[in-house]
Amino acid sequence: MRVSIVGAGYVGLVTAACLAEIGHTVTCVDKMAERISGLNAGRIPIYEPGLEALVADGAAAGRLFFSTDLRAALADCDVVMIAVGTPPRPQDGVADLRFVMQAAEEIAQAATRPMVVVTKSTVPVGTGDRIARLLHELHGRTDLNVVSNPEFLREGNAVADFREPDRIVVGTDGSHALSVMRALYAPLIERDVPFVVTSRRSSELIKYASNAFLAMKVSFINEIADMCEGAGADVSDVALAMGLDERIGPRFLEAGPGFGGSCFPKDIYALIKSANDAGTSMGLVEKTISVNETRKRRMARKIEAALGGDVYRKTIAVLGLTFKPGTDDVRDSPAIGIIRALQDRGAHICAYDPKAGAEAMGSFPGVMLAGSAMEAATGAHAVVLMTQWPELVELDPEALANVMHSPIAVDLRNCWDGRRFARHGFAITAIGKPQIGPSSENGKVWDAPNPKPASATDDERPVS
Repeated sequence: MRVSIVGAGYVGLVTAACLAEIGHTVTCVDKMAERISGLNAGRIPIYEPGLEALVADGAAAGRLFFSTDLRAALADCDVVMIAVGTPPRPQDGVADLRFVMQAAEEIAQAATRPMVVVTKSTVPVGTGDRIARLLHELHGRTDLNVVSNPEFLREGNAVADFREPDRIVVGTDGSHALSVMRALYAPLIERDVPFVVTSRRSSELIKYASNAFLAMKVSFINEIADMCEGAGADVSDVALAMGLDERIGPRFLEAGPGFGGSCFPKDIYALIKSANDAGTSMGLVEKTISVNETRKRRMARKIEAALGGDVYRKTIAVLGLTFKPGTDDVRDSPAIGIIRALQDRGAHICAYDPKAGAEAMGSFPGVMLAGSAMEAATGAHAVVLMTQWPELVELDPEALANVMHSPIAVDLRNCWDGRRFARHGFAITAIGKPQIGPSSENGKVWDAPNPKPASATDDERPVS
C-alpha cells in the first residue's frame, strides 16, 4: 500500500518509519525544506531510541521517502495521514488546529484520486467532522473519506509502541475506509493486536480520555505521597500493594514532581473544553490540573527545606531537564516550574541532562548547563534528581560527595538508594518517604575534601 504522511515531526516521522518497516511505501511530506533535506541525508531532527536506524533501513529498502511536494506524494497513494503539530493555544491551552485544517485544505486541492484521509494528530472531539465538511462542502470532494486513527506513542518508547501496540483505534462509518485501514494495519492485526472500530467522535475522545485518566493516576499517587510524609508511611510500599490489584495496575503509580510533556497538559485542557462544549463538566480532570500545578511549588519548597529553609545564593545541581527519560523534549517539563521557583528564592541553578542540550535552554533562562552530572554537582550545596535517566540513577554517591560543597540530596523520582547515599554522608530527601540522615555505620563522617567556599561558588554561577 502507498501512504503519504503530512508532517515530519515526532508523530509523522515515527509513523512513517514504522509503516515502511511493515512493508508499505511511505512518503513523508513537510514544508520545512531544511528538515526534509536533512532527513534525506540521514539526519534525524528528534531524539527517539531506535528511530535513526529504522529511518535508515526504510530509505535503504526503497520504502521510505521524504519530500516537500505534497501533490507528487498524493499522485498514487491510497492513504494520506495528517500528522502535523497541534500546539496549545496561549489563551486557553487547548490544541491549535490551524495546521491540521491547513493540511486538510491542501490535501483537498492536491489529491487527484480517491483516498482515505486519516487524522493522526491528536485533535479535539468533532475535528474529523470539521475536516469532512471542509473536504465535501467547500471542495466538493466526496472521494476523500475521513478517518480518525489516534496515535498512542510514548516519547522514549515510540518505536516499540508502534510495533507492539496495546490497541489500534479506527473511527469511521464507511465500509471502504474501514477495509483500507484493516489492510494498512494487517501485519499487526495478524499478531492479534486488538483492532477497535468506533465512530469518528468516539475515536477522538478515546485518546483524550486515556491521557486524562493516566494523568489522574499520577496526581492521585502524588497526593498519597504527601499524605505518607505527614503520616510516616512509605509511598513505595503503598503503590506496590495498590498496583498488585489487577483493577488498578502498577503503571503510573510512581510518585514524583508531577506530569509534563507535550501531551498530558494539552490533552487535558482539550478534554475539559470539549466537555464544556457538550454541556458537561470534568471536575476530576480539572482538579488533576490544579494538583499538578501545586505540585511544582511544593517540590521547590521541599528542596528549600532540605537546605535548611534557605536557598538564597546557594548552588543547586539539577540532574535532568526533560519531562521523562528517553527523549530530548522539555515542553511543560516539571523542571521548568521548579527551577523558576528556586530562582525566585535566590538559588543558583547548574543543570545537566543527557539529551536536552543548549537548544533547550530557552526554557531555562539563567541556568548554567553542565557537560556532565559530576560537573553540575561540583561545588553544589545540594543535588536534585529531576529526571530518572539511567546514568543519573546509577550515579556513585561517594563520587558526588567528594565534589559537592555539602552532602544534601533530593530525589524527586524515588530512584536513589537512600541508605547507600546516607552511608556516604548524605542527608537525602525523597518523595513520600521519611528523610534519611547521614549514617555512621561504616565509620564515615562527612568531611568535604577542600570544600569550595560559598562565596566563590556564588561569583561563578549566573543568577536568573
